[in-house]
Amino acid sequence: MAYQRVLIKLSGEALMGNKPYGIDPSIVQSIAEEVSEVVNRGTQLAIVVGGGNIFRGLKGSAAGMDRSTADYVGMLATVMNAITLQDGLERSGVPTRVQTAIEMQQIAEPYIRRRAIRHLEKGRVVVFGGGCGNPFFTTDTTAALRAAEINAEVIFKATKVDGVYDKDPKQFKDAIKFQSLTFQEVLSHEIQVMDGTAIALCKDNNIPINVFNIFESGNINKAAAGETIGSIITNSC
Repeated sequence: MAYQRVLIKLSGEALMGNKPYGIDPSIVQSIAEEVSEVVNRGTQLAIVVGGGNIFRGLKGSAAGMDRSTADYVGMLATVMNAITLQDGLERSGVPTRVQTAIEMQQIAEPYIRRRAIRHLEKGRVVVFGGGCGNPFFTTDTTAALRAAEINAEVIFKATKVDGVYDKDPKQFKDAIKFQSLTFQEVLSHEIQVMDGTAIALCKDNNIPINVFNIFESGNINKAAAGETIGSIITNSC
């Protein structure tokens, strides 16, 4: 059964493609074109984007920066990615609005929950930038928070791997892929999917998380149509 309203959590690193840093315009356009197909089919879609391709707050603080300052710089990086995504989506014919948790009136709307929902109801994609506006919270947590606020049916965690594994499949050939997991299993075994705060928010609000490879053509469409791909995390397997 197809979803009516979904939120995609897109990592900043996904926008790099094979580049060591920054944004690969061809990757942005590829994502935009697939999102366009999903929206044209009638699914309401919001996106939370990270900023790790430009600046990651944790790395900044590890290098000696004040943690709050480093996190704010990371939030600005997410806004750069959000605006880039908006450009790609609108060139693909998808009306898009960027909303930021930190006000930047010249380039984006401030985050207003009711306005975001109204945009979705009118068939516009809403890209949330600026994290949740506070340091010490990740964009994973922002994704869980925004999904709950806009009443999304599911979170699509779009990554570079095809699901959730018990260990890094790039380093370990014997890594085992999970088809399904419970939120409690993720928390108890500290499985690296999203941070614990995000997982707990999804658990409490009963929002499933579908983890899949964004670089496999058609995966966003398949997931939005309700097909079983990647790994699914729910309150009960």
